[in-house]
Amino acid sequence: MQGLQYLKHMNQPFYIAVALYLVSSLSGEQNKDFLSNIFQLTFEGNRSGEGYFSSSGSKICYQAEAFPGNPFYQIYQLNLENGSNSLVSSGVGKTTCAWFHPKKEAVLYASTHHDLSSLEKQKNELQSRKDGLKKKYSWDYDKMYELYVKDLLTGDERRLTHNLGYDAECAFSPDGSKIVFTSNRHFYESNDSTDNHNISIYNELYLMDYETGKVERLTNHLGYDGGPFFDYSGEKVCWRRFSPDGHNAEIYVMSLKTRKERKITHLNAMSWAPFFHPSDKYIIFSTNLHGFQNFELYIVDTAGEKVPIRITNREGFDSLPTFSPDGNTISWTSNSTPTKKSQIFIADWNHDLALLALQESPQRESNSSSVLSVPYENKVNISEARNHVNYLSSSELEGRYTGSKGMKKANQYVANYFEKHELLKFDSQSWYQDFTFFKSAKISDESSIKSNASQENLKLKKDWSPLGFSESGKGIITQLVFAGYGLRIPETADFGGYDSYTHLEVKDNWIVCLRKLPPQWNQEKKDKFYYHSTLRKKASVARDLGAKGIIFVSDSNESEGKLISFDQSTRETISIHALSVSRRVIEKIFSVNNRDFNLQSKLFEKGDLRMGYTLKNIDLTYDISIIRNKGICQNTIGYLDSNNNNRLDKPYILIGAHMDHVGRGQTGSRASKKDKGKVHPGADDNGSGVSALLEIIRLLKLDPRILKNLNFDIVLATWSGEEIGLVGSSHYATQLKAQNHGKQRAVLAYLNMDMIGRLKDKLTIHGVGSSSHWRKIIQKANIPLRINLNLQNDSHIPTDTTSFYAKGIPILSAFTGLHDDYHSPTDSADKINYQGIDKCAQLFTRIITTLSDNGEIDYISQSAPSSSNRAKLRAYLGTIPNYSQTDQKGVLLSGVAQNGPADLAGLESGDLIIELSGSNIENIYDYTEAIGKIKPGKKHNVKVMRNGNLKTLTIIPKAR
Repeated sequence: MQGLQYLKHMNQPFYIAVALYLVSSLSGEQNKDFLSNIFQLTFEGNRSGEGYFSSSGSKICYQAEAFPGNPFYQIYQLNLENGSNSLVSSGVGKTTCAWFHPKKEAVLYASTHHDLSSLEKQKNELQSRKDGLKKKYSWDYDKMYELYVKDLLTGDERRLTHNLGYDAECAFSPDGSKIVFTSNRHFYESNDSTDNHNISIYNELYLMDYETGKVERLTNHLGYDGGPFFDYSGEKVCWRRFSPDGHNAEIYVMSLKTRKERKITHLNAMSWAPFFHPSDKYIIFSTNLHGFQNFELYIVDTAGEKVPIRITNREGFDSLPTFSPDGNTISWTSNSTPTKKSQIFIADWNHDLALLALQESPQRESNSSSVLSVPYENKVNISEARNHVNYLSSSELEGRYTGSKGMKKANQYVANYFEKHELLKFDSQSWYQDFTFFKSAKISDESSIKSNASQENLKLKKDWSPLGFSESGKGIITQLVFAGYGLRIPETADFGGYDSYTHLEVKDNWIVCLRKLPPQWNQEKKDKFYYHSTLRKKASVARDLGAKGIIFVSDSNESEGKLISFDQSTRETISIHALSVSRRVIEKIFSVNNRDFNLQSKLFEKGDLRMGYTLKNIDLTYDISIIRNKGICQNTIGYLDSNNNNRLDKPYILIGAHMDHVGRGQTGSRASKKDKGKVHPGADDNGSGVSALLEIIRLLKLDPRILKNLNFDIVLATWSGEEIGLVGSSHYATQLKAQNHGKQRAVLAYLNMDMIGRLKDKLTIHGVGSSSHWRKIIQKANIPLRINLNLQNDSHIPTDTTSFYAKGIPILSAFTGLHDDYHSPTDSADKINYQGIDKCAQLFTRIITTLSDNGEIDYISQSAPSSSNRAKLRAYLGTIPNYSQTDQKGVLLSGVAQNGPADLAGLESGDLIIELSGSNIENIYDYTEAIGKIKPGKKHNVKVMRNGNLKTLTIIPKAR
């Protein structure tokens, strides 16, 4: 039965109208010769997928998130002759991977509905999604999955497996006598079931005799073997095998007679979801060869001897293909829907053309790693990349921490290279651009607390300690207001609210409160209100109520009651004095007021709302003095003058790479305990990026004609302070407005080199969506190199590009991916792919020269993608905070999104936000909380400091 013929039986005008729209929009993006009469088959529910035909071809079974009250997949069958749709599974728990019995009215599938905690898991998942905590889609290898067969005539259910572990991804053989499935049961048989390993890597293929239930294991490989199907003879199975690290997957075929495996694809990509055509001549599968999230359908001959043939050509998800038993209709799962959520599509399949295409396809070369990869022979002079990385990651430079001696040596190395290759100094006087940065905070020796009554000096770091975000100051404490746990949680539909400050006099008083949350609250409640338990939140609440200071003490539930250690890395302060005191000190204060602290604490620990009270007869003199040290570091900047007039008088291309790393692990170290304090060489992060930048200079200088043909100059910079908040590049970016040539921006584009030393299969380029010209330019530049590229549109990247994209500058950033050595002492020079650095430098050199043919590069503003935290914020303002240092309280803006609410309200780069809709803003935490309170579509006042002047603007947030 052909794809559009199914429409005749639907008899639903809405479905037909939507289907015709999708046929017209999708068919233009597919290879029309292979696919025709494209039709969206499923529409309901959050998403649907994995449609498999019955032996008659008149039905499909599939999984969909469509059952009321259950957020997980359930199994359905759809009658393709009359459009009727019915539930197969129980509606409880999770299900996946259904398959019709070839000779009986029965469906095989995997389910967790016998898991006693199924309903609780459903409830938690629904609440998580409601709260905006749902992470991006990923598969759940629930160990409670078992295999079942449901009789569609009687409704009887037969359970086939009873093993702890993930038993799923199942299919019948053509005669119905065997079942092939995926399981990690062997892992649970030999390990503690509470083990938190990535259990997917233990998935293997198993074969079951349907009548006897006898099971035998087919594969034994560390790495996910899954998604198996029989061929139409029943003599072979195909499946996909992941590498142990999960980064790649390839298609395999096994003979069930010999158990011999054959690798069918060699694409070094995520190739999966294989399915035999009924002719058994070829296999259809899906791969992300053209981009991490861009899955396309391909076919390959069953022996894997020919180069695979591409079937679909659409940016997005096209996968999980299957054929009807007659081989004339294809089903697959695609997100080419108005909601961008996956649904099932069908189309007519051109089998004859598929055979012809495979016949004409060239033989796959034995060492070929990709259908697109052609080795590029670098015929230019041998690069110096290895020398650069070896020096920059040497022990002499001690990890290049911002402001360190090693960092200065690295800057000198770059400056020497600039001078050797006849670059010009950016400011004509020096290669270096100084900037200040927050180095550390420490408690002054002058800090003290003294009891005037007993003349006792409380011991610093034993009896008390200021918190890192505390303000300095002196004064006398004569009374304290005990506010229980210091919480103010608003009332919601399912929570009655909790206010520790009810009827308390807070203004100009010192508060004392218990740390954390009441220990007798259940874990669900603790998780829900965790944010309210943080020290910053409690201090901010007290500050907003007018308190002068706040003291934190452990409740009696914590046996040791240790002080909160002073965090030297804390940069942002709150306008309140904040202390941690020992329980001994607080017990004395309670005792003077005829109260027992431990008894009082236990009353509050129950979690019931209780009134606080005032503690009097206190006579403490305090002097809190916190020194916030600043350091000086440098960016190293030079430029290439295209017209040889020794002036930077044109708009320019800016190329940058951050030089700094994490030293001996002062910031963001991932070192193991045994490696703590060791030098973190940073060979890849970011010795490789700096090496590529220096190599670009060498390539540009090889032929004098290259620079003469450019219509712009080229500025090259190595930044410091990236690891502590993009400080160096932000400092440079603040001066760009003064450099602009009238309405024309000074920087045409910013190209960033960040961690490009581990090239294996693909070079990722982020920021392609920041200009409409980038794809064409990159593709043209890559023609002679033929590098396998992963082009990513997203321009919101946690690296120095942020400093420039916020200023309306198109950006590109090269990246070869994170790895286990990231921010560790093991990120060493011996693990670098130096040929990969050369290739990256060659590509970006060609991008630069190709830019000259294009004129000015346009800029496209993109909204930042929602993370799990941002998803809680209903309102969108379009502000881009500057995370570098400022001595002023407030949130400094590095830019605003074009045509966003902030832009329309008149906010600008450099504005310091100090108030939003009546909420005081001292730091990014205040700002985030204030955004969470405002309503989209309503007018709100925002107060900013601009060039020393206070301005009040009106902003209308958009809904996310």
